[in-house]
Amino acid sequence: MASAGPEHGAVTGPPRDPIAAVTHPDPYPYYAELVAVRPIARDERLGLWVACSAAAVAEVLASDLCRVRPTSEPVPNALLGSAAGLIFGHLVRMNDGAKHAWIKPAVRAVASGFADRVDDQARRWARHLAVEIEPEADPARVAEFAFRLSVYTLASLLGVAPGMLSQTATWVGDFVRCIAPGANAPTLDRGEAAARHLMEAFRGQVVDRHSAVGDLARALAHSHFGDPDAVAANGIGFLSQAYEATAGLIGNALVALGRHQAGAVGQHRLEAIIAEVARHDPPVQNTRRFLAADGAVAGQAMRAGDAVLVVVAAANRDPRANPDPARFDAARRSPQSFTFGVGPHVCPGEAIAVQIAAAGVEELLARGLHPARLVDGLSYRPSANTRIPLFSPAR
Repeated sequence: MASAGPEHGAVTGPPRDPIAAVTHPDPYPYYAELVAVRPIARDERLGLWVACSAAAVAEVLASDLCRVRPTSEPVPNALLGSAAGLIFGHLVRMNDGAKHAWIKPAVRAVASGFADRVDDQARRWARHLAVEIEPEADPARVAEFAFRLSVYTLASLLGVAPGMLSQTATWVGDFVRCIAPGANAPTLDRGEAAARHLMEAFRGQVVDRHSAVGDLARALAHSHFGDPDAVAANGIGFLSQAYEATAGLIGNALVALGRHQAGAVGQHRLEAIIAEVARHDPPVQNTRRFLAADGAVAGQAMRAGDAVLVVVAAANRDPRANPDPARFDAARRSPQSFTFGVGPHVCPGEAIAVQIAAAGVEELLARGLHPARLVDGLSYRPSANTRIPLFSPAR
């Protein structure tokens, strides 16, 4: 199946840079050129190193010199002294070293415990949200369905009461938007209020021995990082880290089904289609790493404080990692995907995200949503790193 081009009325011409590429109608020819010509190079206009090839991305993500946050700013300055900053500072994905080493196994154990339960919960809440939102009646409602589904599913597994799921989803959305780079004052204010509410709710879950957050607390009980704030923050982290990525995965799967018809759902398990979407048109297009000291990374001499834009979406399309990478193939053998990371910060939630997205897409299709009609009204939510489709009625 061939890769599709821009939609009707979309911007033409290549993206101006790898950040603008995230929401471009079709960034993949541009990424392919970067992989071939500039696998890792300095972009002086952006003030960043840009890693695009599979080899360069893998080396950056695995390098001991690279950190998930600048050593001079472990918590964004705009969040310092706030509840949002407290959560951010405790998140395992935002920490390296001893703190990461202690917390990551506990987070992974809780995620593993979800494996046998997430499918039933995702199907349950997909049905509930589809009835409540009726996304098949208005394409613009698909995004709301997609954003809320991961929160409802994971929050219910974490022990949040059903009557609090809607409010929790609103708080998570406000929190996620406030920790994004460049958030304005009103967004920061809403996010701070949401963070306070989330911390209060999840601190209550820490002492509940029947909740998954309680499981996380017990897993950290013998570590000096097992304080209630760290436990609550990483419970919230399950929701905040899945919020945009799962919504993008659902939306991009609908785009893929709209473009690559040929009875794809009948030929392959929906989970296999979703997994190929995560490689072919991933919701997370890039991430960043920061040099903790001078040294060579992926063959380039870098300085302490340098930032690297790690374009995982380009690496997924590197022909040295995936032959014929532009072809959408749900039966692809041994696909290599960088979407959920590699190295010490690999995300433990890949299987969970795929199951939630598959449940969401299955419910939307069952309710009569036609993916081929959605792509005629396609745009993308403004973002520097996540590719999340927005659908509107076709003109």
